[in-house]
Amino acid sequence: MSNKRFDHRKYKPFPPIALKDRTWPDQVITKAPTWCSVDLRDGNQALIEPMSVAQKQKLFALLVEVGFKEIEVGFPAASQPDFDFVRSLIEENRIPDDVTIQVLTQARPELIERTFESLKGARRAVLHVYNSTSVVQRQKVFKTDKAGIIDIAVKGAQCVKECAERAPETEWVFQYSPESFTGTEVDFAVAVCDAVTDVWQPTPEHPCILNLPSTVEMATPNVYADQIEWFGRNIKRRDAIIISLHTHNDRSCAVAAAELAVMAGAQRVEGTLLGNGERTGNMDIVIMAMNLYSQGIDPELDLHDMDRIVSIVRECTQIDVHPRQAYSGDLVFTAFSGSHQDAIKKCLDVYQEGAPWEIAYLPIDPRDIGRTYQDVIRVNSQSGKGGVAYVLANKFGFELPRWLQIEFSRVVQKHTEESGQEIHPEQIWTLFNDYYLSSDKALSLEDFSINKSEGRETFTAKLDYFGEELAVSGEGDGVLDAFVEALKQAINIDFEILEYGEHALGQGADAEAVTYIQIKCNNRRYSGVAISKDIIASSLNAFMGAASELLTEQRAAA
Repeated sequence: MSNKRFDHRKYKPFPPIALKDRTWPDQVITKAPTWCSVDLRDGNQALIEPMSVAQKQKLFALLVEVGFKEIEVGFPAASQPDFDFVRSLIEENRIPDDVTIQVLTQARPELIERTFESLKGARRAVLHVYNSTSVVQRQKVFKTDKAGIIDIAVKGAQCVKECAERAPETEWVFQYSPESFTGTEVDFAVAVCDAVTDVWQPTPEHPCILNLPSTVEMATPNVYADQIEWFGRNIKRRDAIIISLHTHNDRSCAVAAAELAVMAGAQRVEGTLLGNGERTGNMDIVIMAMNLYSQGIDPELDLHDMDRIVSIVRECTQIDVHPRQAYSGDLVFTAFSGSHQDAIKKCLDVYQEGAPWEIAYLPIDPRDIGRTYQDVIRVNSQSGKGGVAYVLANKFGFELPRWLQIEFSRVVQKHTEESGQEIHPEQIWTLFNDYYLSSDKALSLEDFSINKSEGRETFTAKLDYFGEELAVSGEGDGVLDAFVEALKQAINIDFEILEYGEHALGQGADAEAVTYIQIKCNNRRYSGVAISKDIIASSLNAFMGAASELLTEQRAAA
């Protein structure tokens, strides 16, 4: 069934860039770019309810703490709150000496002069001026030609230069953006930027910034990289220019576009924490920085306490983070799939601290950003033995043998299928305890004695057998072997011990022992688990747990 309103023919493909000898595909990022946070400007203007002064101050403090050295703090000529916030940062001495604030203004003389007023007394500042240059903006918004666009840019650059000369107490850095760069012919973008730098005359010692925004993401990331490489090859004074990026996420490729564009020669990246911004958002600096981190590159940002970062950004923006958002989401390291859980558990079991991180399904160590391994594996009806075993091992100390992992995972799966919900670690423990440790036993030990002679053990005991006293006696190579023989003789039953395992729960002299036993009778298997500070008692009780399951089944069938 066709829908005439959903018609792809109204759109035309983005034209490729004529760059046959592109070099960026062979480049590798080896160091972090200069980061500039635009959370307080680009991010703030995208909010339904703009941030209060208190929220801005809290977010600014977080950005400083994370390690940003350049922070765009507002558009002071656009609103009084932005103007007042910039003034408060300066007058209240909130800007560390190693941090440079950046402010944005359109290339209009009255706005530029107002912007300089807001920066009076700043130690160092980036003055970011822009005007739109794209074909659509020229033809349909400004209704002017290329010469008219260049004239706007040049007059803005001249005004910036004159205002800066009147305030020599501040160290000025000039930044120009041909807004809607992605929709601008690359040769015209170069022409506009050359006209601006002709006014500013940057030098390698005092460079200016040319910011090339993907104001609207219009093509695949490789096309943006081609645009950046072409621009870098053709711009004048390349050694006196810092090429900066500002990618938006309309096609959900903002991070990829920025990464490829850095490979194409860009030196600086603007973005926001967690990707807040207009429409589908700005480039998420957390993701790009952590991508570098995962490749062994210092991102030069401290993101070790991700939950705190998320909490403050959420508080200031009133925007939730998707639970599966890369690196920052609550569930990004969480596996529900049984095969994934099993692979993760096996890799973690053999991982040695200090070794290279090579864990299936985990691109980074969750602990690096403040998460724990408890976040990694969670259990629902899609989970398998690995997930259940991981939870019991990491939260409760039980290292289940494989055969018991398989058996108990069926118990958990039945529970989750019936509830239709995730099962939490405490619920898993309750199931395990009820099923193996606290269940009523057909067989329990009242009293016993052990005698050893010529390498053989003689076991004599009184048992509670379905509520009646039962005396047993047997001989074997060890205590457990002797008990098994005693029971077989007393109740005329034949079975064999198939599996046996034990380990300490915890460390130190007071650590308890846990024993796992599986017995077989008539091709059916029965399991027992027991805990005791005495390893012999633990073994005997585990055996009686398995034997009780067998005996109860046989009595019910009789």
